[in-house]
Amino acid sequence: MSLLTITPIRSGHLPDRYRLDRLVAIGGMASVFRATDTRTGGPIAVKIPHPEKAGGRAVSNRLRYENEIGAKLNHPGVVKVLPSDTASPRYVLMEWIEGRLLREIMNEQEKLSTERAIRIALAICDAVEYIHDRGIIHCDLKPDNIMVDDAGNTKLIDFGIADQARGSLWKRIRPVKLAGTPDYASPEQIKGRRCDARSDVYSLGIMLFEMLTGEVPFSGLDPQTAMNLRLMVDAPPASEINPEISPRLEALLERALVRDAANRYASAREFSSDLSELVVEEIAPQPVESLAGV
Repeated sequence: MSLLTITPIRSGHLPDRYRLDRLVAIGGMASVFRATDTRTGGPIAVKIPHPEKAGGRAVSNRLRYENEIGAKLNHPGVVKVLPSDTASPRYVLMEWIEGRLLREIMNEQEKLSTERAIRIALAICDAVEYIHDRGIIHCDLKPDNIMVDDAGNTKLIDFGIADQARGSLWKRIRPVKLAGTPDYASPEQIKGRRCDARSDVYSLGIMLFEMLTGEVPFSGLDPQTAMNLRLMVDAPPASEINPEISPRLEALLERALVRDAANRYASAREFSSDLSELVVEEIAPQPVESLAGV
């Protein structure tokens, strides 16, 4: 089957300089292809909406957000969005990353070692700190949106539902519907309330919990029941699933996953600081700087 038969591309939608090589991922809204920039000969990634989604306003807005936000970001832990050749792009051009999704790595193992899980969490925290400092909240942090390249470095991807604060990180209003993926969405996101930096911290906490235990809190339940439980009770202790988790690490997870955002870590920077101290004092004799790699 031709790649073009499963995409909405028609003449003029994708410049001739980009040649689609192969399909690499299919999401709910779009597909991602490895492509070649024929001017440079180098590989790039192209995100293209599914045919049935291509004309909708919501999809157009997501593409516009990704292009606008990506153009403002330059960090080794954030995927580079390349300039579009048109004023109203119907696709997103990104740097090509040789590696795998964190989700794929986690699917291969029941759980990650404590040291490796924290290394990954610290690297993600660094990228999240960077975007938060620029007034951007990701809103959909999850293993499917983290790439791990062949050198072991993490890359934050997919800013399709990210938003930019107007003057303050806390001045954000989401639509009254769930924004983000249910397993990783914060209680305030589930309620359709304001989402801020602390919401991303909650999602970070869920990812670390999953890397350490092999499951998310309230796993095994249907999505609606799990979401309702997250609104009523705090996450169960991760040490009940993995007894190797220390009391101190347990306490950090609990603070990241508090239902009331007012009692949660206020920023990824605070969460990262406590994780870094734990590494120095409990886990590894190596310098904290070496934890940037995975």
